[in-house]
Amino acid sequence: MANLLIVDDEPGMRQLLSHVFGRAGHAVRAAENGTKALELLKQAPADLVISDVKMPDMTGIELLRRLREFLPDAAVVMMTAFATVETAREAFKLGADDFIQKPFDVDELKLIVEKALERFQLLQENRAFRRAQRERGRLDQIIGHSQKMQAVYQMIETVAQVQSTVLITGESGTGKEMVARAIHNLSPRADKPFMPINCGAFTETLLESELFGYTRGAFTGATANRKGLFEAADKGTIFLDEIGEMSPTMQVKLLRVLQERKVRPVGAHEETGVDTRVIAATNRDLAAMVKQGSFREDLFYRVSVIPIELPPLRERREDIPELVEHFVQKFCRQTGRDLRISERAKELLEAYSWHGNVRELEHTIERAVALERTDTIQPESLPQSVTNYNPAHVTPSESELPEEGLNLVAHLEHLEKTYLLEALRRTGGNQTRAAEILHLSVRSLRHLLDKHGIRSMTAQLRSDAAGRGASEG
Repeated sequence: MANLLIVDDEPGMRQLLSHVFGRAGHAVRAAENGTKALELLKQAPADLVISDVKMPDMTGIELLRRLREFLPDAAVVMMTAFATVETAREAFKLGADDFIQKPFDVDELKLIVEKALERFQLLQENRAFRRAQRERGRLDQIIGHSQKMQAVYQMIETVAQVQSTVLITGESGTGKEMVARAIHNLSPRADKPFMPINCGAFTETLLESELFGYTRGAFTGATANRKGLFEAADKGTIFLDEIGEMSPTMQVKLLRVLQERKVRPVGAHEETGVDTRVIAATNRDLAAMVKQGSFREDLFYRVSVIPIELPPLRERREDIPELVEHFVQKFCRQTGRDLRISERAKELLEAYSWHGNVRELEHTIERAVALERTDTIQPESLPQSVTNYNPAHVTPSESELPEEGLNLVAHLEHLEKTYLLEALRRTGGNQTRAAEILHLSVRSLRHLLDKHGIRSMTAQLRSDAAGRGASEG
């Protein structure tokens, strides 16, 4: 069943077509003119519109033009007793599916309507499929199934459907731009531009012209008018990365744009209205900057209507194995290789602190894939900072409590797991000796091994130790 709208100024024609298509199982509405038709369509969209061309208040062609503004996909069949080549050409140009001349055979019209509805349904299915693929693809690029990342995914899906400004915070390398793109691609603005800009990469003057555009002659080298990113992203999204680096003067100008929804290009006297969603990001503490007076309080509240905080990798260590596998496959595809990663290399990667977060991990795996000469990534292909890392030998700066704080439970669990692994490596997987080193009972050691899911590794470590002993012998 489809939703049909019949538009004709002749009551007999409206009655006939309503009867024919109502009996065919469709939900049919009727309008005596274009104005009434537009009212009905705005109240409830139609899948297909059958309209006469020649009507008193508004022609069928004008109706078609108007409805395309808010129903770009609806199927449309035009009817007329005064067909001309020009009229037909204009109707098809505006997206009419077919054209039939009065008087017509009802069976012929039913066939035309059936084919038009098939095209409409196919178009809807294709759009839905592409949207689902895009949405799935965008979220799939953000790797991790930890509880913290599940909360991030839920927030992305929620805020994507509203128009409020979003502030994404987190350390460098946590994937702030990727989250911003996911929000855009899951939003109703997905088919419009996504314009990213790093506010810290430009001088104040250049940043102003990049964001707001400029007019010809505004400064030396301005040989033509140029739109800024706010205008270029109209109906879409602009991503202001590292907004904390913006100068006080630019903060004032950005605040005005957010308040007025208008931009004034450099050198211009008139303002231009824009409908651009703003997503900002920073690795700095903007609230602290507000207290220090280096960031405007009113701008802070404007850009942080919806805050999203991305956790550092060290606070979601359970995601590291999945990230490692993802990056190994990614760089193997790029290089045409087929590599695995050794258990020892995995242990080292999971134990490391990753101050550069996901970006540092990605670069580490890229390096390992490039350097590895066997079919398995070994510790020797990892940087020394990873292979030599020992949480027991932290520097004073590393042992200090970070300004942004830390997840103490997660940090202590990480240290616990690291010491367990180190004790097992030293003893070649001997649980009794490992328990002695850690001043634990064997029962307590096994409980902790089960807690961290590493008890099964003891057998492999014993096997490795036996193998080394045989080769040395």
